[in-house]
Amino acid sequence: MEGSKPQESEVRIEHSLNKNEKEFVARRRNDVQQSLKKLKIPCSENKVPNIALLGSGGGQRAMVGLLGSLDQLQKTGLLDCVLYLSGVSGSTWCMASLYQESDWSTKLETVKDKIIQRLSGPAVSWGDAFAKLKKDYTDPRKDTNLFSLTDVWAAMVVTDYVKEIDEHTLSDQRDRHKDPFPIYTVIDKQCKQSKQSKDGDPWFEFTPYEAGYSLTGAFVETSNFGSKFENGRKIKDKNQPEIDMLYLQALCGSALADGEEIRKFLWQKIGEDPDSPSIDECYQVLMNLVDMNLLVLDGKDPSDLEESIRTEMSEIFGGKHEVMMFERELLKTAKTDNAKQYIEQLTVDVCNQLSRWFSFWQLAKINA
Repeated sequence: MEGSKPQESEVRIEHSLNKNEKEFVARRRNDVQQSLKKLKIPCSENKVPNIALLGSGGGQRAMVGLLGSLDQLQKTGLLDCVLYLSGVSGSTWCMASLYQESDWSTKLETVKDKIIQRLSGPAVSWGDAFAKLKKDYTDPRKDTNLFSLTDVWAAMVVTDYVKEIDEHTLSDQRDRHKDPFPIYTVIDKQCKQSKQSKDGDPWFEFTPYEAGYSLTGAFVETSNFGSKFENGRKIKDKNQPEIDMLYLQALCGSALADGEEIRKFLWQKIGEDPDSPSIDECYQVLMNLVDMNLLVLDGKDPSDLEESIRTEMSEIFGGKHEVMMFERELLKTAKTDNAKQYIEQLTVDVCNQLSRWFSFWQLAKINA
């Protein structure tokens, strides 16, 4: 009886390009050669240079800066000469936006205007951010042990800068043959800060096909990033889904690499000073809500309490509270049906906002 055939390893250990990237490079080099020829820079097929454009870090400024640089390169005819487009931190946010569009480099003016319009628009609401966080935390396909501060950072902070919740995946960016090949880079904090960092590889890269360490030469399929491996084979007990671009942007864009600093930043975002908890402030808002409803039942003017609630909510959430607006003069006639409906809706809105805050607080505590 023949022995069973050993399974092929799902971890690639090679100091070379993977098959898909090699095929892309071969096709892209033809385009680069033609573009260089248009610029009166002739070169033979085997002498086409490997031109890479590297975007720097720097948050939203780096995101907009890379977009402007690409726009100028396109206008001068140089963009089509670029083989690779790579970035770290804020520049990866620009890349993630660009590669949502198939063949973005052929219609950059339209894509650029779309990105600028989004960045100039409203931020992602607390409700949508919390819904995303809750969805990721409760996803039955995910290993809950992998839920981390990065998920919280992505939903609460990165969305503020990029103004969207991008649930596309890197696999969606495959076969974009008319665009430069994208490489998203992340710094391995442990390796970078380790005393033995000179022997390690601080740079971890993501492409539409693979994720891994280029210096070490160890890669897995991008869709398998986050999965567990044993002896080169993925453990099948969990069908871990591929990470989305919002999570990747959080990995790439965690400028505050120190975990304690990130926690402090997050507490501020949710209105919780680490040295001065705002539980009492939230309690006071709820008590004012009760008193305001009692005034309405007695047919009295609740407008002063309504103003206090708004002020308290602004102090707790830094102006990022989502409660409905109403004409103060109508509140003075509290016996009207409209005023009563407003008070009821205001109560629901404030309670929902506080509920979301406590949920954020609990999730952040879990990962603290």
